[in-house]
Amino acid sequence: MTGEVAVLGVGMHPWGKWGRGFLEYGAVAARAALADAGLDWRRIGSIVGADTVRGGYPGYVAGAAFAKALGWQGARVTSVYAACASGAQAVIAARAQIPAGLADAVLVVGADAAPKGFFRPAGGERPDDPDWLRFRVLGATNPAYFGLYARRRMAVHGDTVEDFAQVKVKNAALGALNPYARYRRRVTAEEVAASAVVADPLRLLDICATSDGGAALVLSSMDFAHRHGVARPVRIRAVSTVTPRYPSTVLDLPDLATDSAVAVAPPAESLRASIAREAYEEAGAGPGDLSFAEVYDLSTALELQWYEDLGLCAEGEGAKLLKDGATAPDGRIPVNSSGGLASFGEAVPAQAIAQVCELTWQLRGEAGDRQVAGARMGLAANQGLFGHGSAVIAVR
Repeated sequence: MTGEVAVLGVGMHPWGKWGRGFLEYGAVAARAALADAGLDWRRIGSIVGADTVRGGYPGYVAGAAFAKALGWQGARVTSVYAACASGAQAVIAARAQIPAGLADAVLVVGADAAPKGFFRPAGGERPDDPDWLRFRVLGATNPAYFGLYARRRMAVHGDTVEDFAQVKVKNAALGALNPYARYRRRVTAEEVAASAVVADPLRLLDICATSDGGAALVLSSMDFAHRHGVARPVRIRAVSTVTPRYPSTVLDLPDLATDSAVAVAPPAESLRASIAREAYEEAGAGPGDLSFAEVYDLSTALELQWYEDLGLCAEGEGAKLLKDGATAPDGRIPVNSSGGLASFGEAVPAQAIAQVCELTWQLRGEAGDRQVAGARMGLAANQGLFGHGSAVIAVR
């Protein structure tokens, strides 16, 4: 098991559509995390920024851009990009520096100012990018992909649109209790059903929005935390950042238009399942050890899929787990106590960091009306474009 690091501080900028730059959101979150940790910015030995390709040149060098916004003080700087997994990649970069002796305390920051509408590939023509091809050649924008996935669950497992709607009802009720959420209003299943169809069978309230927002963490060695007076900090026990496994992964991408590649059998496990497996193995834990989980609910149907891929239930039983109340706040394994992306929307570089903020508040017992009773271990999981996946396990 890799050495644990302490979470000394967490901070967020509320999600929404604020019309300002990502640096402002990140700086607000960073200052909140530093205040929560009781540390002056000048005591931070390293800063890791999660990049945003929509933020111009500063977005591609987010670590240095945030360091400048907070005030140059000589800290080491790192910038990472991994689509929606950028925040977890930033955490793993910070976590590697601490036991290496490069810094006692590291600030991790992610923030985004998202465009209106669903995400489109940024950066111009990219015919060697399978996600660009999915958008441009297949027309499979993210909502279309979510709709196809929902249809698959309906065909294979017998899920219904009513099942999907109940995911939104659950998460909206929790988001209403979260001061950082963009949408803070409960909804009914009838309201979900009455919302506009976006990608059949999913409706507007089944799909997460795009948002502005920021999140930050202060991580440290356990020795530093103890010297700082924190006797029992929240600890990050595992970070998984994996890519898919397929029988054949070699494609001559520049010649895809004429490639006669033969279809291959599906992998033994999905990317989401492999994300979870690696995290469990590193943590020396399993699904039964979790007190709660934060998952990447880009759509209501995808949350049900996460239940199965995290091992919270058997394949095909996600809807049953939901209907039995197991994933409710007072259930056996509460899921998305923060309100999830259903309540926040996507602020891409920040969302995996925001998940760790929620893990920390829950494990400290500081989540207020959405507190999970007796929380001792939490898992946060998401996946990003081009095969990026990530999961973080934290304990108290």
